Amino acid sequence: MGTPYHTFAHDATFAPPVSYYDYIVIGGGTSGCALAATLSDRATVLLLERGDLPYGNPTINNIATFGVTLSDVSPNSPAQQFISTDGVINVRPRVLGGGSCLNAGFYTRAESDFVQRAGWNPQLVNESYKWVERKIVFRPPMLEWQSAVKDGGGVTLQRFTYDHINGTKFGGTIFDHDGHRHTAADLLEYADPRRIKVYLKATVQRIIFASNGQPRPRATGVEFRDARGNMHKAFLNKGSLNEIILSAGALGSPQLLMLSEVLLDQPMVGQGMSDNPMNGIVIPSPRRVEISLIQVVGITRFGSYIEAASGSITDHIGPHGFAQFLEMFANRTGLNDTMLPDKANQFPSRSANAGIILEKVTGPLSTGHLELQSRDPSDNPRVTFNYFQDPQDLQRCVQGMRTVIELCNTKMISSQMSSCHGLTYHDIPCPGHRVPVFLQVSVPWVSVETLISLMLGLPVNVRPRHLSAAFSLEQFCIDTVMTIWHYHGGCQVRRVVDQNYRVIGVDGLRVIDGSTFDSSPGTNPQATVMMLGRYMGQRILRQRFRGGKK
Repeated sequence: MGTPYHTFAHDATFAPPVSYYDYIVIGGGTSGCALAATLSDRATVLLLERGDLPYGNPTINNIATFGVTLSDVSPNSPAQQFISTDGVINVRPRVLGGGSCLNAGFYTRAESDFVQRAGWNPQLVNESYKWVERKIVFRPPMLEWQSAVKDGGGVTLQRFTYDHINGTKFGGTIFDHDGHRHTAADLLEYADPRRIKVYLKATVQRIIFASNGQPRPRATGVEFRDARGNMHKAFLNKGSLNEIILSAGALGSPQLLMLSEVLLDQPMVGQGMSDNPMNGIVIPSPRRVEISLIQVVGITRFGSYIEAASGSITDHIGPHGFAQFLEMFANRTGLNDTMLPDKANQFPSRSANAGIILEKVTGPLSTGHLELQSRDPSDNPRVTFNYFQDPQDLQRCVQGMRTVIELCNTKMISSQMSSCHGLTYHDIPCPGHRVPVFLQVSVPWVSVETLISLMLGLPVNVRPRHLSAAFSLEQFCIDTVMTIWHYHGGCQVRRVVDQNYRVIGVDGLRVIDGSTFDSSPGTNPQATVMMLGRYMGQRILRQRFRGGKK
């Protein structure tokens, strides 16, 4: 796919030493692209992105190489890896389009309660979602694996919808029918090229403030560095309605507030950091399994989402972990050399050899914090999420894993094993339903106990393992917790910003991205983060020109 906006997207080395705009948006991510495109309707906009374009990068654009992008640890990788102090491996987007260039593509709107708590106008919210959907959202094909998981949920409500509804549903995707990814960067096709400038590989060093004898400091500009190390400054045009807007994400936005030298008492910056814990079970298959990312979701009433994917198990564990997994699998299932002649080369395709059923805790209730490790904005801050610190999160995980295991028993284990022999979780239901032919082919000789044991051996994180995790779902959740990249917080509403997303205590500065959330919206936040950029862009323009509803 060619870049649709060559006329206004440039490497930051071409930026002038000093420039002026009505709005300066820091971060061309999931929210920032939608926001900048909207503001350019009636104002001049500078969008600064520390990464490069997603276009022309085959690992980003192809569904089959989803895991390759996430495991790229090169210095300029679009997925900047970090490990939280909790020992969970995670990534931070570094590319125009942000997390929409890295994620599993699932698109679903926020629950109505989330919209109500945020105080948003429901009509404008709906219009903003549709604005996003017209450009980059598709109805995915429902193939064998996803259909099997959907039909195994035991819930009668099984239909396609973008809305958040209890029961089993399948939602939208940003992958088209050819498996090509569409991202928030595509939303810049809506922008007015006469009023917008996008600089790439532009790392903002700090926000510039001026007091001018006023009781409150005002944000007036930013300083950013290009890839050659040259410094540039961009300032706001004169006028009290012109603003700098942080859209650098849940790590970048609080980090930049901390790096910007302004005399403020803002102890809540970097607080309220949360990441939705994810746990699951991998089911290897000796035959080719379709490549599918998140399409089906079971929205439970106990606070957990059940989701599924199929294809590569290297997405989280990498090639070394993949070989280790196959070796363990061979040892624990008695597969001979005919089945696994050289481990990693056994399956027909490294990108299509397993299914995974996972659960994600809603909310969550557990929170942590973010702090600087250095004054260099290119460095990752130190992040603590405190997974399962709140006991309710842990109980939600346990209930979610019981549901995952129930699905494995009904769909992943052959009818000969429907008695769940060897399963040590005695309180888990075992319905013993007949298994579809497709799933009988997968692993008819493997018990859920074996799959649980295998998960405990996988290098999904760098946390310690405990023997009790083999028979305690609580410990299993704690030991095998992973991320699904839905972390949020750090600049939350009423703590760091007001309900109009203005930073409390200063003028001319807002934060509009997922760092303002106190929970993750819907089953996947990307739809709502993109919607928020469009929504607030319209609100800001209406207030600027005193037209329409505020």
